Amino acid sequence: MTGPLDALGALDRKLVRELWRMRFQALAIAFVIAGGVAVHLLAAGMLSSLQETRRDYYEANLFADVWAPTVRAPERLTEEIRSIDGVQAAAVRIRIPALFAMAGMSAPASGEVISLPDAGEAPVNRLHLVRGRLPMPEERDGVVVLKSFADAHRLEVGDVIPVTLYGGRRVVVVTGVALSPEHVYAIAPGQFVPDDRLFGVLWMRRAILAQAVNQAGAFNEAVVRLSRNASEPAVIDALDRLLAPYGTPGAYGRTDQVSDAFVSSEIDQLTTIGRVLPPVFLLVAAFLVNMVISRLIAVQRSSIGLLKAFGYRDRDIVVHYLKLVGAITAIGVLIGGGVGVWLGQIMAGLYMEYYRFPYLLFRANPADYALVVGVAVGTVMGGAALAVRRAALLSPAEAMTPAPPPDYSKALGARITRLRLLDQQSRMILRQIVRWPWRAGMTVAGVAASGGLLIGTLAMMDGVEAMIASSFSVSNPYDVSVSFVEPRSRAALFSLSQERGVLAAEAYRVVPVRLRHGPREERTVLIGAPLDATLSRVVDRRSRTMSPHPGSLVLSRDLAATLQVDAGDTVEVEVTEGRRPLLRLPVAAVVDSYVGSSARMSIEDMNGALGEGRRISGAWLKVDPMRVEDLYVRLKEMPAIGGVGLQADAVRRLVAMLDENLGRAIFVYVGFAGLIASGVVYNTVRISFAERHRELASLRVLGFSRTDVSYILLGEVAFLTLLALPLGAAAGALLAWYLSLAMSSDLFRLPFAVAPSTFGVAAVVVLAITIAASLMVRSQIDRLDLAAALKTGE
Repeated sequence: MTGPLDALGALDRKLVRELWRMRFQALAIAFVIAGGVAVHLLAAGMLSSLQETRRDYYEANLFADVWAPTVRAPERLTEEIRSIDGVQAAAVRIRIPALFAMAGMSAPASGEVISLPDAGEAPVNRLHLVRGRLPMPEERDGVVVLKSFADAHRLEVGDVIPVTLYGGRRVVVVTGVALSPEHVYAIAPGQFVPDDRLFGVLWMRRAILAQAVNQAGAFNEAVVRLSRNASEPAVIDALDRLLAPYGTPGAYGRTDQVSDAFVSSEIDQLTTIGRVLPPVFLLVAAFLVNMVISRLIAVQRSSIGLLKAFGYRDRDIVVHYLKLVGAITAIGVLIGGGVGVWLGQIMAGLYMEYYRFPYLLFRANPADYALVVGVAVGTVMGGAALAVRRAALLSPAEAMTPAPPPDYSKALGARITRLRLLDQQSRMILRQIVRWPWRAGMTVAGVAASGGLLIGTLAMMDGVEAMIASSFSVSNPYDVSVSFVEPRSRAALFSLSQERGVLAAEAYRVVPVRLRHGPREERTVLIGAPLDATLSRVVDRRSRTMSPHPGSLVLSRDLAATLQVDAGDTVEVEVTEGRRPLLRLPVAAVVDSYVGSSARMSIEDMNGALGEGRRISGAWLKVDPMRVEDLYVRLKEMPAIGGVGLQADAVRRLVAMLDENLGRAIFVYVGFAGLIASGVVYNTVRISFAERHRELASLRVLGFSRTDVSYILLGEVAFLTLLALPLGAAAGALLAWYLSLAMSSDLFRLPFAVAPSTFGVAAVVVLAITIAASLMVRSQIDRLDLAAALKTGE
């Protein structure tokens, strides 16, 4: 009767038996390969899915390339805008801040109302209707609502929304719910994380909105799509010249459009992850393959000699062992591919909670699969190449001769033998390390890599916590920020400070500016604040307040780096609203700012430079938590208020997002780091046991206890793990530093911060994995057949 292996050749039957005999080692290596494949597919697939979805969505809904806000410009400029060289399509519209008094919520929700053409759809930035319809031209109160806001408040077609719009209160009726390419990542101005309850967008027909906000025959924003080969800077310059008489703060492109900037930042982070993490896994897998195949060849020296004596060629031997490596690699690639796709689908679902696309399906490109398979096979086969080459070079006579025993009589081996301070078992452990220094070094490197990966990923949470503490608790300890529809006199601050529940109030003034230093220029906003401000202040790394001297600026470090300025340099400041003065101001200090870019000066100096008197754009408030509900009611009734920011809600939402998204990602990467450590430790101990089982059996026969023998076997990996921990800590700190730089953007910057607890957690995880992997092999000592182990093959 023939079995399933009989149809195979002799070497292939040998291959199957070897795979089964070393199945646990093979799986350990396959899982490490799977980690690299899964991380690559997760990052590359999510990257391509996000890029393709964004591109298709933007094209289908005619997303703008350039925005040109202004104060009030006549509609007759529309044709001139469309005639600018490089403009494919253009639209002018009205965009106004608003407050919403939503049922069942005491806190005021803020947002904006945007005009729609009086008939048909917009030629730029079209809405993607989810349900309902656009309002009819004759529907004076019909609006379309942003889907995220509608879902948060369970709004349906026919529901009503009270709106405070440009100082007047009116009630509008929902005719449709839509997504917008401008609001894929929908956040209020100055916020960092979406809060669907507190930020909403409405769209009304142009004539009705113009009448409500006194903009008949005028617009305050132009949006432009560019032709294929158009120059964006040239179009922006032409728009700025055309709209300069009408108070434009300056046109800007997609890179400065808030929603798209957040999506681009996420794409950059995925690129970083895909570039950094997969190589770690694949290099460790190559080391494991080299270690396992080298040991297998050493054990099978006589078998290789017999095969060659019977006429098998060197090429046959090489192909045999490469098939073994290929089978392990194929298992790892299949597991990693499945896990990567599964994790990608989960991540796509998480992204849809924050990035509002009509759809987002995880789909890795065929090129992604081909690349990861090619890199995995090439790396792992490269690790096996040296070991397999040694097998091919063995002559039959040499191969069938037992390998000479290790010689410890010279150099370091002899010194270890004479170390009387150590017991006999400890000297045996050190001699084993000396016997295989390359393997010992690679074991240390592999365990250190897993520890470094753990620390590097966990440190991201440390950096985020430091960013939150610095940006909110230290720099901006206010509770509520209030912005006015248009600048008001300083008397508005007094009115706010007298409201019940307000404990302290500080004014601020914000103007758009262009900062120049030599040939470098940057668009930003200049914030004017009291020199003795306490509710929002600029601090250095030691949390010391850095107030600008009279007539000077304080710049965030990223802004100073862009302009290539330092403290003491002079910057040209072009204000792009009002009288548009041109100022030359010295830089008093450069400070770290983790959220956004900022330029700051004294509010008194700013008011003087603008020649406007004591005007303010809004106020920061410290409020009594027992009276905050009453304050919210009053704020919603104030017609001059255009927006309200709630600091506690922003922090809560940010923490929730990080716990959900970053927390899950870190959990996955901790699992992958565990795969590296377990693969390295298990294979090291398993190979050591296979090489020394005769020696260990001899020790048992000579009277050594199972504990003594276990110490000899496992002490080696314990010693190497302890050596790896400080190296892993250094590697993790270096990785955390690199990630803090690579994952920072214009929107936010992660500080380099590694808490002592992070090192402790990583050490505990690595030690726990080492103990678990060692115990798996330790159980084989109890089952050691002493008689069989002591038999010779001669």
